[in-house]
Amino acid sequence: MNVILDVDTGVDDAMALLLAARSPDVNLLGVTCVMGNVELKKVVPNTLKVLEVAGRTDVPVARGMNQPLNEKQYNAKGVHGDDGMGNLGLPPAQRQEEPVHAVEFLRRTLMESPEPITLIPLAPLTNIAVLLLQHPEVLPKIKQLYIMGGAIGMGNASATAEFNVRQDPEAADIVFRSGLPILMYGLEVFRQVTFTRAEAQSFIESGKPAAKLAGQLLTFFMDNFNRDAAGIGDGGCVASFIDPAGLTIESYPVRVELTGTWTRGQTVVDRRPAITAQRESAWQPPMNTMIDVAVDIEADRYRDIFRRAILG
Repeated sequence: MNVILDVDTGVDDAMALLLAARSPDVNLLGVTCVMGNVELKKVVPNTLKVLEVAGRTDVPVARGMNQPLNEKQYNAKGVHGDDGMGNLGLPPAQRQEEPVHAVEFLRRTLMESPEPITLIPLAPLTNIAVLLLQHPEVLPKIKQLYIMGGAIGMGNASATAEFNVRQDPEAADIVFRSGLPILMYGLEVFRQVTFTRAEAQSFIESGKPAAKLAGQLLTFFMDNFNRDAAGIGDGGCVASFIDPAGLTIESYPVRVELTGTWTRGQTVVDRRPAITAQRESAWQPPMNTMIDVAVDIEADRYRDIFRRAILG
């Protein structure tokens, strides 16, 4: 399955990269980088390091947008560590990124592909929005978007907004209104695929480089939040792409709230019956979108996919 990942490599993006790079079911055509969990100048080397640990120095990495479309960046170093990778002190990668901007890399790769490609954005959607604005000719070449972002209910960046969408609400709005087939893998399922401290330690002791890194990052998360288990986050999104039968999906109108003191960046998921929405429409204009939203997940199914990939 041909895919390109778009990442802001902190800890959970690293999990996704390890899975995508190691899975025999994924043909990873490239990775594009955007600011988010940490600054872009850290995201790119983090991504190169993870791919090197995974034994995939063949996968091209391209540097993308370093600021949201309409406001300043706020990072998540308190979650991911100052370097975005749990402050593990990994050695620098032995190669550099591609000498081309991520948006151009995406355009070129999509247009040159004989078949449409799935994009898996696990980060703020700035790269993807700029691609769609500057190069609408790529739309038929995108098979689907598997987006880690948004929430039906409670947010994490704010009371109502999930981090990736809140980082660049305008970009998310552009993407959600694009008409492309979209799967929204939001916070409701994001938090469910977890491993215990004992399992993380077994990864570290496995002798497998990818598993060792995963175990170290899971342990950092547990220590950072004083918990006895930690999730693979974005890794679950990639696992659900590999085996979508483990997701329960429902289709709803979804829009991104661009204003509001308390609600900017919220993904408004209209779960009302259609007839109710039509009859009580005075306060809400039509959303004119229909998005597949993940509402439940078979966590053990995706734990197994991740475990098999990193232990190889």
